[in-house]
Amino acid sequence: MKTKMKLSAAARREENWGWIMVAPTIIGLIILNLWPFVQTLYTSFCEHLGFGHYKFIGLQNYVEMFQNAEFWRATWNTILFCILTVPLGLFLSLLVAMLLNAKIKGKGVFRTIFFLPMVCAPAAVTMVWRWIFNGEYGILNQVLGAHVGWITDPNVVMLSCAIVAIWSNIGYDAVLLLAGLQNISKSYYEAASIDGAGKVTQFFHITLPMVSPTLFVVMIMRLMSSIKVYDLIYMMVEDTNPAVTSVQSLMYLFYRESFIAGSRGSGSAIVIWTVALIGMVTIIQFVGQKKWVNYDV
Repeated sequence: MKTKMKLSAAARREENWGWIMVAPTIIGLIILNLWPFVQTLYTSFCEHLGFGHYKFIGLQNYVEMFQNAEFWRATWNTILFCILTVPLGLFLSLLVAMLLNAKIKGKGVFRTIFFLPMVCAPAAVTMVWRWIFNGEYGILNQVLGAHVGWITDPNVVMLSCAIVAIWSNIGYDAVLLLAGLQNISKSYYEAASIDGAGKVTQFFHITLPMVSPTLFVVMIMRLMSSIKVYDLIYMMVEDTNPAVTSVQSLMYLFYRESFIAGSRGSGSAIVIWTVALIGMVTIIQFVGQKKWVNYDV
């Protein structure tokens, strides 16, 4: 009985130490994530009167938001940005990861080169791409011998931003997928080669199913990042640019409503809608993953 009580006391002490160790993280999540979200949710039902004062107005912000054509245009721009960047970005990242996983010389150097865009400051990256896409003296138009307004033409500006987003994230995603590829046992490929399976067959029946859990995680991360895109568009397209409405995302519209127009309530409603959109997409992905993600080793 005494031994049992001693073990129980030791277990309680260990549990207490566990809570102490995770307390900073829990406190940080509450202060930096949970409480701001609660404040944003409350603000979305209020009218900002200035100097931190709010007036509760119910669903008026949401009604006005859903009746606003600019809001629906920003929602469509956000969805279109995801369609342009996520599938192609995942394909190129997986291709790069497979190349880096192959037996080639200088793999470490190539990994560093592909990962560099994630290390560079977003502002610096954007300035370089703005120079490349410049319609008057940009290097891209000089190479093509064309006069395309890559960041001023409403029909092209979304594609230009998508190219920069894919280029910026391909290295990071490739490194994650590379880790998944390196966890695949070579015995699977040896057995498949003995059975006469070619490289294409091995990819679709071994590589893709075995790397699908990592691919799923990368896809969720990239979808969330694409839905929340703001800094790239803000730095690529100026407010005075006539093409801004063709690429304006939900987070860009939130910035304009909250910090330029001064309507914190409307901006908070846009944030809640963005969170709901991310939640819907995530739920769809978790339901759909049962059909293509393989967790069997």
